[in-house]
Amino acid sequence: MSNTVHQVAQRYVDDKKFSGIEWQIEKSGQLKTSGACGYARTAQKQEIRPQAIYRIYSMTKPIVSVLTIMLIERGELHLYDTVADFDPRFKDMTVLFPNGLQEQAKTLITVEQLLTHQAGFSYDFLLGCPIAAYYRAHEISANGHRDLDEMMAVLSELPLAFHPGDDWRYSVATDVLAHVLERATNRRIDDLLKSYIFDPLAMQETSFCLNDSQLSRLMTLYGSESLHGLPPLCPSEHVLKEQDPHQSYPTQSPSFRRGGLGLYSTLSDYSHFVRMLLNGKNQQGEVLLSSKSLKMMHGNRIPLHNLPLRIGDTPLLGYGWNLSGRVMINTSLALSPQATVNEFGWAGAASTFFWVDPDQQITGVIMTQFIGSNYLLADDMKTAFYTDL
Repeated sequence: MSNTVHQVAQRYVDDKKFSGIEWQIEKSGQLKTSGACGYARTAQKQEIRPQAIYRIYSMTKPIVSVLTIMLIERGELHLYDTVADFDPRFKDMTVLFPNGLQEQAKTLITVEQLLTHQAGFSYDFLLGCPIAAYYRAHEISANGHRDLDEMMAVLSELPLAFHPGDDWRYSVATDVLAHVLERATNRRIDDLLKSYIFDPLAMQETSFCLNDSQLSRLMTLYGSESLHGLPPLCPSEHVLKEQDPHQSYPTQSPSFRRGGLGLYSTLSDYSHFVRMLLNGKNQQGEVLLSSKSLKMMHGNRIPLHNLPLRIGDTPLLGYGWNLSGRVMINTSLALSPQATVNEFGWAGAASTFFWVDPDQQITGVIMTQFIGSNYLLADDMKTAFYTDL
């Protein structure tokens, strides 16, 4: 293939929009394009080291979601189980409406609603959400040094943004899901991930806690805004300003674990995971997830009247949501000329991105580190790949 993907990435680096970018794109398990450009740390012109490590933020979510489907296959829990079945603190949730009215939640939150962000939870950075201010005040996302169970104790006392099942809102639901998995199995989420996903897929560099030898390979994080402050009314200036997310995203805390963010990974490791999503197997042919579960996982679960999905003021045109992330269901609404029906995947807050195109057997992973980007790096690289193809 030509070097168009590399040219797109290099242009973003040359224009000082991103410090360093890595990518790997495959078709039918065969490598089509991969590479790296830029720096691990721009000011010092530090090169990107082999097996560079990235904070993948919300690309943690699909991994925890897939783990959930694996545990459902093994009878550890069900889609229809409620959070209150595993933690009674979530039994008497209330709903706070934008007009200030508050009432008892009509139904209990289910595992399916956690997977599909229909549970009623929110995020502290969502503009216009009345719950966001409470999340900021209680440091729901900002305090990464709080134990997961302690985070749930605080969250269970806060109101929901809507009755479970009534709407869609991107949220801390996957953090709650990780807590449910811990209660269902009596094992920590990091231990479960290692047993069911990381070890079988040889993802040896993926975890919530880095060891000393990994620190020198951690990419510098850039950006111009905090995910935990008051949401900006207009986009922040896009500058390569170094950020230190240690308070919300610790590097070496053995107790740090979440479901919606928190993992560190490499391009190679995450590509192993994404490749598995095509057929449920690892490279040795071992079945980790059955074909029936994969099929169930892929379908859109959001009613049409709740579309388009939005994160803040950004609509995900043409996309629905399945049990692991967004899924393209209507290409006539898509903003990318290369959009394909059934393509699914997700992104992270630091501009990491992956997608799976099951019909064409294509998988792609793009890694960089910039919070609050104003540029659609992943869309441009993805479009360049399909154009070349």
